[in-house]
Amino acid sequence: MIRFIYGDALADAPRLADSMFRDRAAQFRDRMGWDVTVDAQGRERDAYDDLNPLYVIWEGADGRHGGSMRFLPTLGPTMVNDHFGHLTGGVRIESPLIWECTRFCLAPGAEPRVAAALMLAGGEIMRGFAIEHFVGVFDARMVRIYGRIGASPEVLGSVGQGRSLVAVGLWSFSAAAQARVAAQAGIAPARSRAWFEAAFGPEAAPARAVA
Repeated sequence: MIRFIYGDALADAPRLADSMFRDRAAQFRDRMGWDVTVDAQGRERDAYDDLNPLYVIWEGADGRHGGSMRFLPTLGPTMVNDHFGHLTGGVRIESPLIWECTRFCLAPGAEPRVAAALMLAGGEIMRGFAIEHFVGVFDARMVRIYGRIGASPEVLGSVGQGRSLVAVGLWSFSAAAQARVAAQAGIAPARSRAWFEAAFGPEAAPARAVA
């Protein structure tokens, strides 16, 4: 199932949170070779995890992390503005209607549908919080994943080719895109919406998001 959890509430789900940060270390440091910070307990965290982001997490039947994404409003600090401005020609992306999505992580051995389930949950955030776009930096590995699940972004800027590609993408929500992603996830949109409402209620508002 999908869980929507703000950073300051991760302590209420310690097994889920611990496995998420450990899986992030396994993906970004061990498999992809990124220069990330991993603590003595094997958990990958960065400064943006300290800003009370909203996490979308696939929770397995055992209570462990299966995949996740992290969201922050672009009116505050974001990776795309702080570190990847060269990909947008120096233009800062700042709007109350745009949130940044980062740290798209899949646990080792995750079910194929988890990536699509996470993107489906991202659509629920857009609908529930009246967000028009997500922005995020992605690499060549993600091009295939986004294409497979029917959630390819508009590319705002990029550098490199092939496996060295790094790009900034912009995602929007549409009923057609939701239907494609839901089909790939094998999850009915009504069920996805129920998970969102279980976290925020039927009339959600981003009151706790950092602005």
